[in-house]
Amino acid sequence: MKTAKTNTHSLLITLVGALVALAVTLVVAMPLRAESDDKSDGKSYDKSYVKSDDKSYDAELAAKVGGDDYGMKRYVMAMLKRGPNREQSEAEAERLQRAHLDNIGRLAEEGKLVLAGPFLEEGDLRGIYIFNVTSVEEAKALTESDPAIKAGRLIMELHPWYGSAALMEVNRLHHKLAKKAI
Repeated sequence: MKTAKTNTHSLLITLVGALVALAVTLVVAMPLRAESDDKSDGKSYDKSYVKSDDKSYDAELAAKVGGDDYGMKRYVMAMLKRGPNREQSEAEAERLQRAHLDNIGRLAEEGKLVLAGPFLEEGDLRGIYIFNVTSVEEAKALTESDPAIKAGRLIMELHPWYGSAALMEVNRLHHKLAKKAI
């Protein structure tokens, strides 16, 4: 029997996944916009969102990012939650946070982490990761490398997820947008 808390987490995971996929699709599609040849009314039309087998399909890019015929692939989504051990000194908490951020950067550079970010509200849910792995076991091994997890400051709830393969381009695009390092 599912509890209200389980239903809320499932809904949140689904919502976050849909929003991430939409945002990535919009960011990746922006440079791919094509104007229509039909300019009889003097307007141009954005064809980047056409849902049929259109001419914007890029087989090389799809192969590079591991996209299937639908432009999707398997990932593992992690919900980062407040852990049971939050009694560190302020200096230790800051050290663990810096080590946590450094670990995120390392996993992203290795291509194992395609998206990460905190929630902007105080609560038990602290953030999300989307891992470029196909099994929860692989993701669990990666989460165990996080100093904040090791210290019990954070815990992770892992779920297999099927989302847009365009997520694989997020880190490359992010580096072009960030003026400052985290």
